[in-house]
Amino acid sequence: MVMVQTTSTLPATKAAPAAVAIEVRELTKVFGSFRAVDGVSFTVRRGEIFGFLGPNGAGKSTTIRMLCGLIKPTAGQGMVAGWDIVHQTEEVKQHIGYMSQRFSLYEDLTALENLTFFGGIYGLSPERLASRAQETLQQVGLWERRQQITGTLSLGLRQRLALASALLHEPPILFLDEPTSGVDPISRRNFWDMIYGLAAQGVTILVTTHYMEEAEFCDQLVLIYQGRIIAQGAPRDLKKTMPDTILAVYPDRLGDSLDLLKQQPQFSEVAVFGDGLHLNARSPETAIADVRSLLTAHGIAVRAIERMQPTLEDAFIFLIERASNNNREKG
Repeated sequence: MVMVQTTSTLPATKAAPAAVAIEVRELTKVFGSFRAVDGVSFTVRRGEIFGFLGPNGAGKSTTIRMLCGLIKPTAGQGMVAGWDIVHQTEEVKQHIGYMSQRFSLYEDLTALENLTFFGGIYGLSPERLASRAQETLQQVGLWERRQQITGTLSLGLRQRLALASALLHEPPILFLDEPTSGVDPISRRNFWDMIYGLAAQGVTILVTTHYMEEAEFCDQLVLIYQGRIIAQGAPRDLKKTMPDTILAVYPDRLGDSLDLLKQQPQFSEVAVFGDGLHLNARSPETAIADVRSLLTAHGIAVRAIERMQPTLEDAFIFLIERASNNNREKG
């Protein structure tokens, strides 16, 4: 494979403050013969919560690592906080906060000692570090636990401490890579309350997630699949991409009903949602009668069939399926 060299026509000096916090053009990363990120382009405005949504292995984390200056792109251009991600990686790192899936904390240190360590990396003066450590620990509700060994904190509290370490130097842009993976729902909601508060203060936030309810919290979303962006827009706009009506079907024998309905060509997608099924139907009136008739003929009672508005998960499944079909057609 011929490797494309990274070039950049973006200015190599600090840009003037602008409404744009992150700008990416045709960003690409190739590992050997594997194209992990393939020509990704998007813009994030200041103070926006910008979500990266996609299945595991789609290229979300690789994209974030390029934007944070942790790995070099194979091709393409990017500006983060006015700095070039190819030529000014050290400046990029000083102007962002990064919170990875593993939180990057030292579990044998106290909460305060962790912040002291990260403050040294960021080059904060002793006076500034002492002030910011107290401010951030109070902000995330951990000041009273500042002397507790990090490894003894619950997962939700370690998540808060990781956020505090990312905020210590007051970065204008915050990158969160699957920040709530494995965290309980209450901690996840509390975390997002803090994220909303940061965005209200003008902090730009780019977050990767596979939780649909979290994606709904974002101002803008990018859906990435096999390294490419297949859709982007506000959550409400992505839902409008659905060409079909969604039917919610509540049968007595869920598994048998799923198998039967998946065999019917008039339904483009059938999936389990809670104690029922969601299916996509071009003609809902005909589909309702067809579903009831089919299941009844196989001795399956149907408690209810309802027409409903598409969820973000419905749109996600539809867009992934459409992209998969397009890839198969291209051969």
